[in-house]
Amino acid sequence: MTTKERYSRLIAYFEKTRPDAQSELHYEDPFQLLVAVILSAQCTDKRVNMVTPALFRAFPDADAMAAASVEEIYGYIKSVSYPNNKSRHLSGMSRKLVSDFGGVVPDDVELLQTLPGVGRKTANVVEAVFFNRSVMPVDTHVFRVSERIGLTTNSKTPLQTELTLEKHIPAEKIPVAHHWLILHGRYVCTARSPHCDDCGISGICRYFGRKVTSDQ
Repeated sequence: MTTKERYSRLIAYFEKTRPDAQSELHYEDPFQLLVAVILSAQCTDKRVNMVTPALFRAFPDADAMAAASVEEIYGYIKSVSYPNNKSRHLSGMSRKLVSDFGGVVPDDVELLQTLPGVGRKTANVVEAVFFNRSVMPVDTHVFRVSERIGLTTNSKTPLQTELTLEKHIPAEKIPVAHHWLILHGRYVCTARSPHCDDCGISGICRYFGRKVTSDQ
């Protein structure tokens, strides 16, 4: 199977089964999405969604969060992973948003990365999810699933995976394809014991093909 065929069949499958795939994080505006994505690092979306309602009631925008102390922010997010670091990041991010961008989340990947706690993946999530830009955020799920299926080969870094996926997936489909790969990795192509028998794309999967061959 050629790389082009694998991508085409994957896109056709998900367009049929998950045409409206979207983020499982709860948010109402780009600031809330940015906060939620920062909190989601090495933490489940379910846990993040448990803490953000109260957090957003207390600090509905960058100005409100910038005026809060790190300790105040910590009190709302202490049940997520790495709350000490994340409370400092949220404080610094909000203060810089206010001082440098008038409290408005910039619609630019490079500018987003100037904010404390915001790396390339987080910036790409905001761009793809809220602004519908053709950028591919690569988290652990996307990185793992892409290599397993055969969308990438011997990819060493998230950036390599990002560039490869953006090369082969049509630009207008990249934002939703991001969700396809995340949700597939979260619920089907899990890190341990992937559910190959329940997978609708096992027929194009390099990992499954090797597994079948080794079992014969």
